[in-house]
Amino acid sequence: MDVAVLGSGSWGTALAILLARNGLDVTIFGRDHEELMIMRHTRENLKYLPGFTMPKNVTVDDIANVGDAPMTVVAVPASAVRPLLADLQGEHPLLVMASKGLELTTGMIVTDVAAEMKPDSMVAVLSGPNLAVEIVQGIPTAAVAACTDPRGADRVRSAFMCPSFRVYASSDVKGVELAGALKNVLAIGGGLSDGLGFGDNTKGALLARGLKEMITYGLAMGGHIETFLGIAGVGDLFATASSKLSRNYRLGYMIGSGKHVADALHEIGQITEGLTTAEAVVHIARHHGIQIPVFETIDNVVREKIQPRGAVSLLMERFTREEGLDFGHLTHQQYGGKESEDVNDAVHEEEVIIHDDPSHDTGA
Repeated sequence: MDVAVLGSGSWGTALAILLARNGLDVTIFGRDHEELMIMRHTRENLKYLPGFTMPKNVTVDDIANVGDAPMTVVAVPASAVRPLLADLQGEHPLLVMASKGLELTTGMIVTDVAAEMKPDSMVAVLSGPNLAVEIVQGIPTAAVAACTDPRGADRVRSAFMCPSFRVYASSDVKGVELAGALKNVLAIGGGLSDGLGFGDNTKGALLARGLKEMITYGLAMGGHIETFLGIAGVGDLFATASSKLSRNYRLGYMIGSGKHVADALHEIGQITEGLTTAEAVVHIARHHGIQIPVFETIDNVVREKIQPRGAVSLLMERFTREEGLDFGHLTHQQYGGKESEDVNDAVHEEEVIIHDDPSHDTGA
């Protein structure tokens, strides 16, 4: 086994298929015994990703049987990462976090959770405009592999890179992960706007102001502006906030169309990370004195504290007189200053030379 994929949902299955097409031996590990049995028999994930046959070099097993793996991809909801890693057996020198969300109880990004639970493992994150169905369809897209150790980013990039899935390397783990988590909240907002019947102008203004808040919050937490303006930030936001393939967008659309949150979640049938991320990020922002009215309003809507249509009116009244980023919480380095000794370490989505087995790198 070259790669263990923890999580048998649509995202974990899509990543496993992608890796297997690149020639790697992959095992998908899940918890639902009946679901796993069906996947073995049909060679498809009929529940979450129907219509796509898993390559022969993909096997399926119970998560209790996880052993040593050179690379371990974690593709479970953010809320499940800590208990999953607490029970994880075997040696896992490289953990690749593919979960997009914040831990609700602590507000931690999942790479920090992984580093706490598995201190001997190198931890990386993979994120970008990556809708599961489009990935297995071979529709071209890109992603960012971030790790504080460049060797980790290189290994992730080498494993996933192919003609339809271009991977860029970054050292900005916090920025890449926060961008992937926060855009889910804004995707709910995009769905809300469409569900209410507003036009593209409204959604454009809402997402632009939301992006400003995402950047302000992300930089205050240690991310870098290049990340939020790149593939992992704006790129992922554009894809998720307007696609009916996105669970978060669909949740917002249903709520805007008049459904109760519980009914919408039941109809979607899968975890929508933006729901818990909204609550977590609002709590942390208040603690740090960061103003994020768009995120607060979306959180109030999904928690049914205010009505969707009234929420839009509140936001229109709250938009500030002047547009721009608040750098009050930031260091000189984070917004592009050249005087920092560490400025050369600032993240850039850059292609790197791969020194691993070239048979695993089929990128264009």
